[in-house]
Amino acid sequence: MVKKDGKDESSILIFIFISALVGVAMGLSDSILANYFKDAYAVNAQERGFIEFPRELPGILSMFFLASISFLGNIRSAIVAQALCVVGLLVLGFSRPSFGVMLAVLFVYSSGVHMYMPLGDSIGLSLAKKKDFGRAMGRFNSVRMATLMIAGVITFLGFRTGFFSFDTPVTVFVISAAAFAAMLALLVVLYNFERSEQNKRENDKFIVRKKYIRYYVICALYGGRKQIMLVYSPWVLIDLLGFGADTMSILAVIGSFIGIFFMPLVGKWIDGFGVKKVMMAESLAFVAVYVAYGFLSKWVASNTVTIVGMGMIMVYLLNIVDKMSAQFTMVRAIYMRSIAIKPEDVTPSLSLGMAIDHAVAVAGSLVCGSIWFIWGPEYVFILAGILSIGNLLTAWGIKQDI
Repeated sequence: MVKKDGKDESSILIFIFISALVGVAMGLSDSILANYFKDAYAVNAQERGFIEFPRELPGILSMFFLASISFLGNIRSAIVAQALCVVGLLVLGFSRPSFGVMLAVLFVYSSGVHMYMPLGDSIGLSLAKKKDFGRAMGRFNSVRMATLMIAGVITFLGFRTGFFSFDTPVTVFVISAAAFAAMLALLVVLYNFERSEQNKRENDKFIVRKKYIRYYVICALYGGRKQIMLVYSPWVLIDLLGFGADTMSILAVIGSFIGIFFMPLVGKWIDGFGVKKVMMAESLAFVAVYVAYGFLSKWVASNTVTIVGMGMIMVYLLNIVDKMSAQFTMVRAIYMRSIAIKPEDVTPSLSLGMAIDHAVAVAGSLVCGSIWFIWGPEYVFILAGILSIGNLLTAWGIKQDI
C-alpha cells in the first residue's frame, strides 16, 4: 500500500467514495422528508414541529448509543449506524405505516444518521494531515455536495416525471437504502485497511473538560439556529407558497452545486484565516439572512406581497444561501480537533456536542412550532438571528491562533 505523510492513500480514496455515497443517500431521503410528511400524512406547522422530536431525539441519545458500542471503534460503529439507516428506509419504502409507527421507524433511521455524524467527522479528521484539516475536510465535503447535487437532479426529474411519488412502494427511499448499504460495504473495506489505527478508541463514555465548554456553547447555539434552518426555512416555501418536492429538489441541486466549490473554499479559509475569523464571518452573515427571511415570511403570510418576478428570485436566493449554513458544520468539528487535549477526546466530544446541539433543536422545534402558529413565522426567524448574534459573541472569545 502506498503511504504518504503517514496516511494510507487507499483509505483516503475509500473515504472519498463513502463521502460521495453520503450525498447520494441523504439527497434521496433526508432532503424530501418534509414533503413526505406533508403529502403522505398532511401535517400542519405544529405537527411538523412535533415530528422533529422523534427525528432529532436520536441526536441527543446518540452519545449514549456510541458510548455503549465504543469498544467497536469508530469504523465498526459507523457500520452499525448505516445498518440502522438501511432498515428504517426499507420499512418506509415498502409500507405506509400508521402515523405513530412511522414516527418509530423515523427514530430508527434518524438514529443511524445521527450516530454517523460525529463518527464521519472523526474518521475524516483522523485521515487528514494535522496542518491541513480544513482542506482535507473541504475535499471530503465537496465530493459529498457533488453527489448531493446529482441526487437532487434525480429526485427532481423523478417527481416531475411521476416516476417518484410517495405512494407505496416509495422508490426513492428504496434507492436511498441501497446507497446506505453500499456505504456499509465500503466501511467494512475501510475497516480492513485501518484496523490497527482508526479502530483504537478508548472505552470512552462522556468527556466534559473545562477547555471544551466554549465548543459546547457553540453547539447549543447552532442547534437552535440549525433547526430553524432545516425545518422552518423550507416550511415557508412548502406550507406558505405550496412548493412541491420537485421544486425543493431543484433548490437543493443549486445549493449543492454551489457547495461543490464553496466547501473547499471554506476549508482554505479555515487553514488560512483560522477558525475564529471564519466562524465570526459566518455568524454575521446569517444574522442578515434571518432578518431578511423574517420580513419575507411576514409578507407572504399576510398576503401583503405577491411572490413573482424579483420577489420569487429573492425567495429562491434566501433558501439557497440559508443552505450554506449547514456547510459550516466542519468549522465546529475542526475547532474541536484543534483544542483537543488528546486525539481520543475527539469522537466522544463531537458526540456530546451533537447531543447538546440536538437537545436545543428538539426543544426549539416544539417552541418554534408554537411561535409560528400563535404569533407568526417572522418571530421564528427573529429568534434565529438572535442565536446567530450569540454565536458571533461566543466565537469572539476564541483564541486568535486557532
